[in-house]
Amino acid sequence: MHTQSKQINLLTPSRNLPLYGKRILVTAPRNYAYRLSEQIIKKGGLPVFMPTIETCYLSNYTQLDAALADINEFDWIVFTSRNGITAFFHRINDLHIPISAVEKCHLCALGKDAESLLSFCDKVDLIPAESSPAGIVAELAKLPQIHEKKVLIPAPEVVGLPEPDVVPNLIRDLQQLGTEVTRVPTYITQGLDKTIYGMELNLMREGIIDVIAFSSTAEVESFLTMVNSQSDYEHCVIACFGPYTSANAQKLGMNVSIVARDYNSFEGFAEAIAAFCTLTCDKN
Repeated sequence: MHTQSKQINLLTPSRNLPLYGKRILVTAPRNYAYRLSEQIIKKGGLPVFMPTIETCYLSNYTQLDAALADINEFDWIVFTSRNGITAFFHRINDLHIPISAVEKCHLCALGKDAESLLSFCDKVDLIPAESSPAGIVAELAKLPQIHEKKVLIPAPEVVGLPEPDVVPNLIRDLQQLGTEVTRVPTYITQGLDKTIYGMELNLMREGIIDVIAFSSTAEVESFLTMVNSQSDYEHCVIACFGPYTSANAQKLGMNVSIVARDYNSFEGFAEAIAAFCTLTCDKN
């Protein structure tokens, strides 16, 4: 008996796929870009790589090491990104701290990031229904005695860019619940030099790029330092991975046409782009 796969068969002629011939500019950092690009390729699209930010390990671990030394003091560790999870547990490994050190803490991760967390410590206590910082706050607000809890947030150290309001707003909202919040730098997020992207920027200005896909506010912030004006990308459709990135992009003056409703994974983002392109093609 044969079963029907829900995945797009890679032997399907590309002309029959929803993103056939569409060039999608991927601005995510390289450790995320390949995951989004895989989903775009499955739908027949042509990803064009232009990471506007990169994430890397810290140069100074003083604050993170201090938090890890006192890890038993925290009731919750709230991860807002897969990068935070990876950097956090790599540092635990570097310091030869046993994974069992986090057993007394409750661990929270967003969407598919929970898979990464499970791979490191085989433990996830909360995956919010809404894959966002607001979703984290909504779930924690339901817990009794949450106002008595101590929360650790492994967060990026933002270098060379205005810091997006995502983590500061999360800290504010958790503090309003009465929790004691400690933010600790765990990895670096920094902008990249636009001089390496002469060809990609020209493709965009010439109208060859169909869609620009942003998966975070930091990508938008850095992208805007690389262009001369809005006219550089006026021929491109702007797509955002979820309502929070979309709201911030619009605050920064962008006209956002695509917002993924399912922002638990990049599959949902690629589906939103494909649905928009199919609809606009049908109209034309």
